[in-house]
Amino acid sequence: MTPAIFSLSGPKLTAKERALFRRADPAGYILFGRNIEDREQLRALTDSLRDLHGRSDLLISIDQEGGRVSRMKPPVWDSYPPQGQFAALYDIAPASAIEAARCNAQAIALDLAEVGITVDYLPLLDLPVEGAHDVIGDRALGREPMQVAALGRAVLDGLARGGVVGCIKHMPGHGRATVDSHKSLPLVEASDDELAADIAPFQRLADAPMAMSAHIRFTAWDADNPATLSEKVIGEIIRKRIGFGGLLLTDDIDMEALDGSIAERSERAIAAGCDLVLNCWARIDDMAATAERLPVITGAAAMRLDRAMQGAGKVADGPPRAELVAKRDALLEAARAAA
Repeated sequence: MTPAIFSLSGPKLTAKERALFRRADPAGYILFGRNIEDREQLRALTDSLRDLHGRSDLLISIDQEGGRVSRMKPPVWDSYPPQGQFAALYDIAPASAIEAARCNAQAIALDLAEVGITVDYLPLLDLPVEGAHDVIGDRALGREPMQVAALGRAVLDGLARGGVVGCIKHMPGHGRATVDSHKSLPLVEASDDELAADIAPFQRLADAPMAMSAHIRFTAWDADNPATLSEKVIGEIIRKRIGFGGLLLTDDIDMEALDGSIAERSERAIAAGCDLVLNCWARIDDMAATAERLPVITGAAAMRLDRAMQGAGKVADGPPRAELVAKRDALLEAARAAA
């Protein structure tokens, strides 16, 4: 198995993609708006990926956060609020915010499970600071570590109840970035003491099944390499100080924050200690080169992948989606009325 998550160019597998994916046997896939038309088409696509590999628990992932980061959109699917609305509710009624975030996540998970998606890249545990770039913005669950951890736990629990695996991001923290890592490499010059707050939510949720790294250079920890490519940050900060023992994957390896070819970046990320490389642009030549360059997934990474995916597809008994949404909306409306 290639330690990579690959992407697709359209709503159906092409002949070239099918041949490459069969040969490379990637650990999983990520879907975008270009892959999505309606429920029937999307379910057929995810079924075709499972059939290709013969793995019922195949990692098939998406960024379905709500707000501006939503790949499944109206009118086929309902819109979901940005995560920041739960942060605002927490300021008024913490218990209500936790329940609303859980209901919202469970409703999202039911949408995803219905079409065969097994992983959602949610929740964000980043702590935005004044002056930071708004790439996180209203996607954040707050600015206080305990609040973010509490809401993040509720999101993970809600997703799990709906049969979907959650992935915390962007470890060890994206909240201080003053530029968008999609476009350039953020440099964070905060001290180790200052960064203790940034990693606190991740420490509290260190038992999460999956985490995504940040393409950010933290001078206090590694003056030369972004976290994704840093053996020191992954080994000493993520694995030891945070204590994260789950599956660690990169943020999109195609982002302009990184340099070198996609295959070179991927090789460096795996060598630094990431378990999987996330490749989002669906460029067949880049994916083929990555598959050729990367080693076979390590035994430890394969075990973490298997462990993370154990909850996929296991929908717990609970209220229907409409009831979850109604409860979420009632809790959010109460906060608006109080404000």
